[in-house]
Amino acid sequence: MAIENRYEFLFYIQCRDGNPNGDPDLGNSPRMDPQDSHGYITDVAIKRRIRNYVQAAHAGDPGMEMLIRSASNINTGIARAKELSGVEISAKGKNEVYAGRRKACELFYDVRTFGAVMSTGPNAGQVRGPVQLTFARSLDPITAQDISITRMAKAADVPNAKTLEDYTAWETDQSEDSLRTMGRKQFISYGLYEARGFISANLAAETGFDDQDLHILFASILNMYEHDRSASKGEMSVITPLVIFRHTGTDSDLEQRKHQAKLGCAPSHRLFDLATVEKKSDVEYARSWKDYNASIQLDARPAGVDVGFLCSPYGEIIWNQVPEDAEFFC
Repeated sequence: MAIENRYEFLFYIQCRDGNPNGDPDLGNSPRMDPQDSHGYITDVAIKRRIRNYVQAAHAGDPGMEMLIRSASNINTGIARAKELSGVEISAKGKNEVYAGRRKACELFYDVRTFGAVMSTGPNAGQVRGPVQLTFARSLDPITAQDISITRMAKAADVPNAKTLEDYTAWETDQSEDSLRTMGRKQFISYGLYEARGFISANLAAETGFDDQDLHILFASILNMYEHDRSASKGEMSVITPLVIFRHTGTDSDLEQRKHQAKLGCAPSHRLFDLATVEKKSDVEYARSWKDYNASIQLDARPAGVDVGFLCSPYGEIIWNQVPEDAEFFC
């Protein structure tokens, strides 16, 4: 059964000596707001890592496939959904499109979670996903650096080479210096990024996004960078806890309270404002999450809203009190 509560959530991503999200239009330089020099990580980049983690952690599980996969054709997945729904792949009537849409939600975790435009090719319509993410924005301005690096080997085309001996002979004839080359590396020394997310219970009812999907989403966020290591990323991690706002309603009538829980009991910006993270007064340049003070006003939360904390992908959400093993907000 689909979730019956509206949620918002908040998490922090730390990047040290790496490039959290390069811009291909600017030589892969770390993305930056040109007005205030704060860095950002796109929602698409975060969703990609959530997808990657779900694929790794739930490979082969029913309903946990991904429509948006690396080096794949989306239309192939749409065609498969329509075929499994028992309708003609080429049929584009309302009933056939809806059947494909419904089956795609059953098959693909990312469609059920983030939604998808599937009106291309075989056509399975469009899905508005219940989960949406903002860009993650750094708490302080970042300084993008571009440094030279030496590559001790190079990939050169050898004219008329057809055998291993041809390549070996050519390499032997070259000077040591000519087999080296220079490269560039773009990075930031440090950045702590805040990301925000929203989950609609009304849209979840349309896609079938349920409590298990919700737990997998939160686990994926906490663990996504642990399975995304690369030389360009430096050291990236999500600082615990993940902060979760759950709308529960206030009305004494049970049905009315369930209605409130779906629609929400407070605007999201009021909930996000409960959390405050500021750089410590004696720190000029932050190099760790420990260089920040983090606090959250649990007593000021609006009526009908619970505040939860998740410190481990495999742990339980602790509601309305900060757990002892939290890094932030402790």
